[in-house]
Amino acid sequence: MAIQWYPGHMHKAQKEIREVLPQVDLLIEVLDARIPYSSENPAIAGLRGDKPCIKVLSKTDLADPEQTAAWQAYLEREKNVKTLAITTEEPARMKGLIDLCRKMLPEKDQGYSTIHTMIVGIPNVGKSTLINTLAGKTIAKTGNEPAVTKGQQRINLGNGIMLLDTPGILWPKVENRNSSYRLAASGAIKDTAMEYDDVAFYLADFLLKAYPDLLRQRFDLSELPNTELEFLELAAARRGCLRPGGRVDLHKISEILINELRSGTLGRITLESPANVEQEILEIEAEKAAKAEAEKARKEAFKQRSRDPANNTPKSPKAQPGKNRPRKKRR
Repeated sequence: MAIQWYPGHMHKAQKEIREVLPQVDLLIEVLDARIPYSSENPAIAGLRGDKPCIKVLSKTDLADPEQTAAWQAYLEREKNVKTLAITTEEPARMKGLIDLCRKMLPEKDQGYSTIHTMIVGIPNVGKSTLINTLAGKTIAKTGNEPAVTKGQQRINLGNGIMLLDTPGILWPKVENRNSSYRLAASGAIKDTAMEYDDVAFYLADFLLKAYPDLLRQRFDLSELPNTELEFLELAAARRGCLRPGGRVDLHKISEILINELRSGTLGRITLESPANVEQEILEIEAEKAAKAEAEKARKEAFKQRSRDPANNTPKSPKAQPGKNRPRKKRR
């Protein structure tokens, strides 16, 4: 899937994070509970090292509760990592983040020292909403469009917690093609940077396998078809997404399917599980190894050709009329 990225903005934000991170006691990374793996910026893990981290799973009201619990258990296997599942409908749970910060840094808590935290997350993951709830007032801009926060800002949350906010950043290349689709479907990528039809085909294929009952109920279908195209055609007929002559308006039904996923109208859906993500990671590593082996073989073949005397014999220039003859000296 082709996605338009913002490499200049990404590199600048990443540089700023790297510069200030040594002054930070604890990192707060906000993830979308529907895509905890795909919404996790791999650059952050590299920058963080062993620094304590709270991974906040936002939008849990839209996610499959069983999968949210599975992801929390999976993420907390990592050293110095705790998780917190939140939703905008329960601001009290959001404020529990302050207590968790203190529990993770008992030496700071006992000494009544200020705990310096940094909050990071990809665009449109719910980071600004969380900040405003913790601060008790509107400090960070919120919106449904990605990349609302433009620069770093320091926020005193009280209770000895100082929070550094950072712009939401995506990374220049998503190695897992499934993650590209999941990011687009969930709204982490601007709609102008994706193709609705392409994302809807991916989404329909996933939902037919993982959440068939929700599709059947939402689109009032007695039976589900076997392919994503057949489903989109049936769904289009149900919603009146037809062009003159009865032709399916694929863009319109794609838009409806994606928007109903984002709003939760389809139901509580998680687009990835720890098990299928681990399988995808293995497949990516295998692809990388195969490419590296092919590149190594290509370079070796080139070296062999370079060593072969038959390939290195200089060719004599062809004699042409009037050329390659000794010139007569002028008198």
